[in-house]
Amino acid sequence: MDLRLLTTFSTVADLGSVSAAAAALHVTQPALSRQVQQLERQVGVSLFHRHHRRLSLTAAGHTFLAAARDVLTSSEAARSLAEALAAGRLERVRAAAPTTTLTDVVAPFLATLGPEDPLITVQEAHSAQAVDGLLDHLDLAVLTIPPPRHLASATVAELPVWAYVHADHPYAGRDAVPVAELADQRLLVLDPGSRPRTLLDEALLRATIAPREVAECSNPQVAQALAAARRGVAVVSDDPRFDLERALVLDASGTPLSLRLVAAWDPQHHAATELAAIAARLAGFCAERYPPSSWRAGL
Repeated sequence: MDLRLLTTFSTVADLGSVSAAAAALHVTQPALSRQVQQLERQVGVSLFHRHHRRLSLTAAGHTFLAAARDVLTSSEAARSLAEALAAGRLERVRAAAPTTTLTDVVAPFLATLGPEDPLITVQEAHSAQAVDGLLDHLDLAVLTIPPPRHLASATVAELPVWAYVHADHPYAGRDAVPVAELADQRLLVLDPGSRPRTLLDEALLRATIAPREVAECSNPQVAQALAAARRGVAVVSDDPRFDLERALVLDASGTPLSLRLVAAWDPQHHAATELAAIAARLAGFCAERYPPSSWRAGL
């Protein structure tokens, strides 16, 4: 159906007269009257009652007006989207990140954005799932693993793996704990496949050490809660909770275990430049929130 006719119909309905609608749309009154009649022929019913120079909607007109305005609204949204696509702009960004990254990094970053920025929605996903999503429905992924080479990417942060303990634990007050020493404790760790768990397992393997006891947790906050209950040492990378003490985890060479956060996107994305700018802003946010000097100073 011709959008021009729907615009004419909606304007006449709002203003109540052909003369007022013609002036608003910058057309002659006879031309506008013909457009209203043409639409009524297409619809097959009268849309207006004629009262001398005034027009009022019929029952059918009232019903059809709601549908016409829905079409016009959708058309305007599509037009705006097309303009944004052509200009390489993003109205919305669909992103994904692992649980800890979403909670401690991405969500606080979103809180710093303004109404002029794209609306960024984020779903929880493991890094491998997020990479797959970039081939389908995602615009941006924040990963804890190196991205495939076909993706554009930018490092946004380096975050340490922490050993969290209750304030009365022997590790409390220490800056770092070697992985060999940590292996003597009950370790509260995340499920296999999470980046902090992978880094810990690799460090233990390189040191040819098997941990005394491991308790797996599906959520890092649960691991910290158990540490707060004096049930072991939580080995995670998320921010502190429950007033726990924390120490860096050192591998056999004395190097802190750390993970690198990387933002990745399709380099062929129509708004690749804007996605790169968002990644750069996220990196700047992380540099202020998690400066490496804040956790390397004690080494």
